[in-house]
Amino acid sequence: MIAEMIQKIKRHPRYHEAGMILCHNGVVRKTSRDGGPVGELVVRCDRGRLREIVEKLKERPGIVEVLAHVNEGVLRPGDDIMFVVVAGDIRENVFSCLMDGVNEIKRTVTDKEERRVPGGTGGAR
Repeated sequence: MIAEMIQKIKRHPRYHEAGMILCHNGVVRKTSRDGGPVGELVVRCDRGRLREIVEKLKERPGIVEVLAHVNEGVLRPGDDIMFVVVAGDIRENVFSCLMDGVNEIKRTVTDKEERRVPGGTGGAR
């Protein structure tokens, strides 16, 4: 997926303005933040909100293109959850755009339910 996203960015009419492409590939961990074992993660995505965030990120100074994708459904440890690719002029602009974008997507776009391994502790996240 990331390779295809990078190729799409390289076909962008303003690609010649980019000095870098930065990528994020979020994956399902086998342990939750509290250390409990994760059996699977159920992910839902607000696609409309995702589009809004991407369009807003594209307006930032120095940003040429932003692409994002969230996999929905039942995912298991090691599965890909989210891809975000940002192309822009300089590190400061691109790094902050990627970080802010990933954080906003996680906060307002995705809804995740963590299902523990049978016999594990804890519940939904």
